[in-house]
Amino acid sequence: MPSPQAQKKPMHWKSKLPPWMQAWYGEFLLIAQIVLILAAALLLRWMFDKVLKKLSQRYELPVEVWVGARRILNVLLGFGTLLLVLERLGVSGGVLWTAFTGFTAVAAVAFFAAWSVLTNIFCALLLLITRPFRLHDQIELMEGGDRPGLRGKVVDMNLIYVTLKETHPKGGQSQLRIPNSLFFQRSTRRWLSAPEALEYPPSSNRPANPPAAGGGSMF
Repeated sequence: MPSPQAQKKPMHWKSKLPPWMQAWYGEFLLIAQIVLILAAALLLRWMFDKVLKKLSQRYELPVEVWVGARRILNVLLGFGTLLLVLERLGVSGGVLWTAFTGFTAVAAVAFFAAWSVLTNIFCALLLLITRPFRLHDQIELMEGGDRPGLRGKVVDMNLIYVTLKETHPKGGQSQLRIPNSLFFQRSTRRWLSAPEALEYPPSSNRPANPPAAGGGSMF
């Protein structure tokens, strides 16, 4: 059993605070705990980034693997941080678990209702495994015949779409997001050098000045 003096230490410390701080002691302590949780989460995120970069450089991992692992770790870390903060705010674990399972059930129903979303997620995994192209590659999604396809520099890949950076013949740049499933419905051309901007034929039904990509490194 701790001595009475040891039990009075917290009160003794609190009694040394100014009177206006004693009334807000609990709130200050709660804010300090939340700040410490957020600071620890940021520190862990920085450490994870450093470790992933070293592993990627040492084993020459593809960029998409490193980016995917980083996103998964950030999501898990953010979810864990949110649970800890809510717990310090007084939300019970049972309530959190009920809310999480309910949200998961609703999300599962929504995903099955939107079959195209599941298709794009599955195609994203196939793109990651087969690796027909990488980040910073210049690719073109063929349309058949002599018509030019969707062309650009791959700047991002996620579970739903691939983002291409287009450079227009008359100047200016734009971004084009292509669903992942579309890469398994058409042929994909991977340029080994920077392609020249293509002008669409007058007989085509395409716009007179369509977006075309050019310049930049390969993905």
